[in-house]
Amino acid sequence: MAETILHVFDHSIPKHSGYSFRSRAIVVTQRGFGWHTLQLTSSKQGSAESAKETIDGLEFYRTFPGSLDKWPRLGQWDVVRTLAARILEICRSEHVDLIHAHSPCLNGLAALQVGRSLGLPVVYEVRAFWEDAAVDHGTTTEGSFRYRLTRAMETYVLRRADGVTCICEGLYSDIVRRGVDSSRVTVIPNAVDVAQFPMLSVRDKGLEERLGLAGQRVLGFIGSFYAYEGLDMLLDALPAIGEHIRDARLLLVGGGPQEAALKTRAERLGVADRVMFTGRVPHEQVPAYSSLIDVFVFPRKSMRLTELVTPLKPLEAMAQGRVVLASDVGGHRELIQDAVTGFLFRHDDIGDLTRSVVKALVDPAARDTIIANGRAFVEGERNWRASVERYRDVYARAMRR
Repeated sequence: MAETILHVFDHSIPKHSGYSFRSRAIVVTQRGFGWHTLQLTSSKQGSAESAKETIDGLEFYRTFPGSLDKWPRLGQWDVVRTLAARILEICRSEHVDLIHAHSPCLNGLAALQVGRSLGLPVVYEVRAFWEDAAVDHGTTTEGSFRYRLTRAMETYVLRRADGVTCICEGLYSDIVRRGVDSSRVTVIPNAVDVAQFPMLSVRDKGLEERLGLAGQRVLGFIGSFYAYEGLDMLLDALPAIGEHIRDARLLLVGGGPQEAALKTRAERLGVADRVMFTGRVPHEQVPAYSSLIDVFVFPRKSMRLTELVTPLKPLEAMAQGRVVLASDVGGHRELIQDAVTGFLFRHDDIGDLTRSVVKALVDPAARDTIIANGRAFVEGERNWRASVERYRDVYARAMRR
C-alpha cells in the first residue's frame, strides 16, 4: 500500500493503556506490511514537550491545548478545534491520502472537518462508546443531556465517515442499529503479538519470595481498578474461596479510582493478609507478576460498556499460558469459550464466581488443556497480523468512495 495514512489518536505511548497498546500494535504491524503511516494525538495526550516526539521508534505529532481548554463546557470543543488545525497542517505538509481517526468522536469530528475540506477519505474506528465509560466513571448518567449529546455526536461521525471499524461484534451490532450500512462497518478485533507475550513456564522466584507467595495458589488481576471491573466482588468471594482452598491468595497489580475503596473493603472483610496490592508497576516488569498468577480473574459487571466491548487483558493472559476466568458479559463471551479456552461464570454472582475459582484451582489436568487451547486460539485467530490485514479492504473501499 503506497498511500500515506494519518492515524489520529486520543493518546498514545508512553502512556500505558489498552488504547495506547492497541494503537501501537496497529501502527507497528501496518509498517511491517510496508505501509506508510503518520501518527497524531489530540491535546488529551497532555504534557507534550514538543510538537513532535519519538517513542519506541515511532514518531508522534502532538497537539497543544488552545485558549478554551480550561473553560467549563468548552474544553471538548477546544479538543476538536485544535486537533482539526493540526490535522490540516500535517495533511498539507505530508501529502496524506487517508485520515484514520480513532475513538472518541471528538477525533472523528476533527477528521471529518478536514477530510471534507481537502477531499480526503476518512475512516473512523470505535474502541468503545465513551458516553458509556463516563457512566461508570460517575461523570454522567445514562439518558442525561450529556450522555445523549455524546451519543448523537458519535452517530453523526459514524454516518458520515467513508469507512467504519470497531473492535468487536457487540459494537458492530450497536453501530448498525444506528442506521449505518452494515457493508461499511468492519470488525478489527483486539489481538496479541505472541512474540511479545511468550508462554510463562516458570514463576519468577525472586519476586515470588519478595511477595511471600511461595507455595501459594494465586488468583490475579493486572490492569486499571475501575468499578465495572468487579474487583469488589472478587474480594467478597475470597472468604468463601479460602474455606475450600486455604493457600489461595489474591494479587492485584495496578491502580485506579477504586484502589482506596478496595483496600478498605479487604480490611473490612478480614482478608487483607491474603491480598497483595502492588500498585502500578513498570510495563517491562508485568510479565514477572503474570508468572506468579495461576488463574487470572476478570469479574466484570454487566453494563452497556462491558456487554458491548471486548477487553485486551484476557487475550494477553491466554498468550502467556495463564488460565482465564471471567464473567459471562458480552465482551468476554466473544473471547472465551467456556471450559475450552477459559472459564465463564454468571456475571454479578459471587456464589458462581466462588465455585468457578475453586474448580479452576483444584483440577490441574483441566488447567493444562485450557492453557493449550487458549494459546492456540491467540496464535491462530487473535494475532495482530491477521487483525490488521483487514484494514487493507477498509482503506481501499474508503478511497473509492
